[in-house]
Amino acid sequence: MASTGQVIRCKAAVAWEAGKPLVMEEVEVAPPQAMEVRLKILFTSLCHTDVYFWEAKGQTPLFPRIFGHEAGGIVESVGEGVTDLEPGDHVLPVFTGECKECRHCKSEESNMCDLLRINTDRGVMLSDGKSRFSIKGQPIYHFVGTSTFSEYTVVHVGCLAKINPAAPLDKVCLLSCGISTGLGATLNVAKPKAGSSVAIFGLGAVGLAAAEGARISGASRIIGVDLHSSRFDEAKKFGVTEFVNPNDHDKPVHEVIAEMTDGGVDRSVECTGSISAMISAFECVHDGWGVAVLVGVPSKDDSFKTNPMNFLSERTLKGTFFGNYKPRSDLPSVVEKYMNKELELEKFISHEVPFSEINKAFEYMLAKASLRCIIRMGA
Repeated sequence: MASTGQVIRCKAAVAWEAGKPLVMEEVEVAPPQAMEVRLKILFTSLCHTDVYFWEAKGQTPLFPRIFGHEAGGIVESVGEGVTDLEPGDHVLPVFTGECKECRHCKSEESNMCDLLRINTDRGVMLSDGKSRFSIKGQPIYHFVGTSTFSEYTVVHVGCLAKINPAAPLDKVCLLSCGISTGLGATLNVAKPKAGSSVAIFGLGAVGLAAAEGARISGASRIIGVDLHSSRFDEAKKFGVTEFVNPNDHDKPVHEVIAEMTDGGVDRSVECTGSISAMISAFECVHDGWGVAVLVGVPSKDDSFKTNPMNFLSERTLKGTFFGNYKPRSDLPSVVEKYMNKELELEKFISHEVPFSEINKAFEYMLAKASLRCIIRMGA
């Protein structure tokens, strides 16, 4: 391609300050260095993680910055040492990676790559500690190694999943983060059997993806737990059969669920980050075989407290990161679940906006009016 090895000038939505609207700027995107790939982003989406770090809540601010990590794009050029991708390949950039060389990558039980595990503080590329973005010589920080709120971006090859070129990027881009996290928590970690009962704590996008996993698994009862009853009708589209709002009861929610299910559910998946929800998700599973899976990220000062007898009576508690999916190895097969009509992604999309109106996506999410908003680049 004519642009190979050259600086590309393109539009990017830059966050200059915490919590302030993004500003559309012309940025310079440097060529990829060793083990890096430059790609053209065609579609991206806004995730709660973007909003959290944009607001800089409890974090050390790192600005100016280009956010974004749920996206789909096409490889424009590759750096030295990249052998498994070439220009024209369709890819999903992912906030965590798979180097394929470390102990975690070689383990069948882990997806937590030593080299490319999520890092929200770095803001630069691994190879040389520099940014590939700049405006008139001023470096602009990266975000979780992806920075997809730019028409072009540079990503480490280990954070790119090569996918079926026939897959519509405006749908499968959602698999770069939250949807895969919830889906994999159920399919890969909780592993409910057909006909089983599953409780889902939190009915945001990740929780609904966990419910989708329970539906795909053939669960006969999927109980949605949420403090907002307005979410219940939407959840029915994802297979949720029953609903519990803890505020509607004068007893702990785990006792409510135990009464509904003759002793507890077979599996539960917690997707809120609330420590009380985590404890309830564990204590609501049936003794003898119940498995609870924690997905939500709690406050750093929270502690999990439960009676040890809950473990001794053969309840199992597990945690998961990105649904236990290895990005490069496993995401292509998740895309195929969508292509085979086993996984339904359209129902997660509540809004679409052109790139020029990206701030509307933030407004929708802050108003809790959006599951996922697709952002069309080049528009």
